[in-house]
This record gives sequence, structure tokens and C-alpha cells, in this order.
Amino acid sequence: MAGQIIPRGERVWLVRVFLGRDPSTSKRRYHNHTIHGNKKDAEKYRNAVLRERDLGTFIEPSTTTLSEYLNQWLETSKARVTERTHRDYTDLLNRYIKPTIGNKRLSDIQPLEIQNLYSDLQKRGLSARTVRFTHTVLSSSFKQAVKWRMMVQNPASLVDLPKMVRKEMMSLTPEQAKQFLEKAQEDRFGILFHFALITGMRPEEYLGLQWKDVDLKKGVVAIQRTLLWKRGGGWNFGETKTPRSRRSIPLPISLAQRLTEHHRKQAEERLKMGAEYQNYDLVFASQNGAPIMLRNLVRRHFKPVLKEAGIPKTFRLYDLRHSCATLLLAAQENPKVVSERLGHANIILTLDTYSHVLPSMQQSASEKLENIISFKVGTL
Repeated sequence: MAGQIIPRGERVWLVRVFLGRDPSTSKRRYHNHTIHGNKKDAEKYRNAVLRERDLGTFIEPSTTTLSEYLNQWLETSKARVTERTHRDYTDLLNRYIKPTIGNKRLSDIQPLEIQNLYSDLQKRGLSARTVRFTHTVLSSSFKQAVKWRMMVQNPASLVDLPKMVRKEMMSLTPEQAKQFLEKAQEDRFGILFHFALITGMRPEEYLGLQWKDVDLKKGVVAIQRTLLWKRGGGWNFGETKTPRSRRSIPLPISLAQRLTEHHRKQAEERLKMGAEYQNYDLVFASQNGAPIMLRNLVRRHFKPVLKEAGIPKTFRLYDLRHSCATLLLAAQENPKVVSERLGHANIILTLDTYSHVLPSMQQSASEKLENIISFKVGTL
């Protein structure tokens, strides 16, 4: 059946195209679309729909709004991503996407609207990294919509992304590291800072560490989980960032000894508090055994230690992880070993992240090679 063009008023036409019968009900299905313009415009649209119908590529425009669709997509993605990743996805979409274009129909979203949205986010002061991450999440949701035949194509694939500007990474020099650890000894959580610098673990990894993950006799710690604080309050243990993040890290004897003493003191605190102590078996915990809030740890303990050690206040707690990697690479440690210690997905990520250390390594490599093959230049 050819499509119908039915006049609905001055320069208004209803295009009606038969799509076949519904497999479950056998009822006839039609695509109806109103065209504002002349009859040739209506004929052009009708012919395009007929062509796509016959080729099997026609997708009937969805009436679902973008916000409604994103809720569906987030629900289905729970089985594919970690709880932490799902929370990050939800936060980004709720904060930056839904309030601006969430009310538009999914099938009406155009690349230019997404491009304008990204530009507005940058004008609001968001970093290129945040905009690009938001794009990754939004684009992923559109890819699924295409698979579900709710969209013809992914509109996010046609936009330009802001250029990433790599920020200068902060890391401690050997002298600063020694000064930092010396001043940290006077703080309640000095052992935590020492542990973070030596192991290179992420904050959520060492804050979620339990004593059952630590073998003090062998001097080995196993990363099995992370500590996640929920928005609005509450916490829970979560999965590691990636499968490679599950790893074991050997401890130097001095740190293993400090942990043994820390364990003893923690046991004394638990006995003193009795029933009030919240025993979650955490290696690093608040005085009552509860998980440590990152914000409080930084403000009340980390920043004061930095000040005492004469280290710039712009240095972040996470930079202890960067310092661990930088110090090891500068000491000519094998990048593969450093990558495994950090729990990176692959060694390429490690080399790209810490490329600033490579020049000195290359110079050292050249000198080593020169010593290996050196020979005296004499006269013939």
C-alpha cells in the first residue's frame, strides 16, 4: 500500500504509511506524521518513509522523552557496571543532561543541541575532562537506543569535544617524602599516610581495607574492595575500579611493623569503647571503628601535616599515589611492576600518565647502554 497524504488544513498534511501487522495482535500498524508546508514536502517525506520501510531500515520516532529513556538505560546498566560507576553515571546525567534537554523527545535530539550543551557546560566552568566524561556516558546511552531501534543514529557521535589540557601532576620529591612522613608520625593517621605513599593505593581502596586482607607475617596486603560514601549519607563496600585493581602488594618490613603496632593500639581502643565500638574490621577507622570520611581526613589531618612539612596546600591526598609511582619510576623501577602496583588496566595507561618521568629514564638508559658497549677510540 502506498502512503496516504491527507489534507488537514491550509499547508498542513497528514502523511500515513502502512507498516505491516503487529506480530502479537495482527492489527494493522501505521506511521502518522504531520507536515507543515506544501504537498511536495509531504510527498518527499512519504517517499522517504516508504523507501526506508521497504529496505527494513525505518524506525518509528519514539515519543519517549530523553529523561524517561535515560532512566530505563540506567536501570538496565546496573548489571553491566559496578555500583560506583552506576552512581557516577546517574549523577552526571541528573546534573548536566536532564535539566537542559531531558524534556525533549528522544527521537528529536539533534547533534547541534548536544554541541550547544557541551559549550554551555564549559562556560559554567566545567573542565574538559568532565565534559568528555559526560559525553562518554550520554553517547553510550544513545548507542544502546540505536540497538533497541529507538533512534536511527547516535547524535552524540557527530559533535566536537573540548580539547583535553593535561594538568601538571604533583608528586613529592624524595626529600619532601621524607619530611612529610616525619611530620605525619605526630598525627593519629600518620600510619595511613605512610601506607598510602608506599603502596600507591587509591583512597577508596585503603579506606575499605580490612584486617583479613592483611598478612602481617608475610608482609602482603590484598585489595579486594573499596569504600563508597553515598550521596545524602551512609556508606557501603563496593567493587574495585577494574578487575586489575584486585591485586596484592608486598609491604616493606618497616611498614609491616608499624601496622602491627597500629593493630595493637586499635584493639586497645576497641576494648575501651566496648559495645559502642563499631567493628567493621577496618584497618584504618575512626576512633569508634566507623569508616573514615575522606573530607574530614583531608581537612583535619592531611592538610595540617602538609603545612608542618612545608608542602604546598594544593597537594592532594590522591597525589600520594602519584608520588609513589613517580618515585619508583625515577628510581628506574620496571614500569610493568609500577603498573601492577597501581592496579592500572594496562601498562600503556601507566606510561601515558607518568610520561613526565620518561625523559630522565631515557637518559639513564642511554648511559647504561654506553657503559655496556663502550670502547676506546684509538689511532690506526
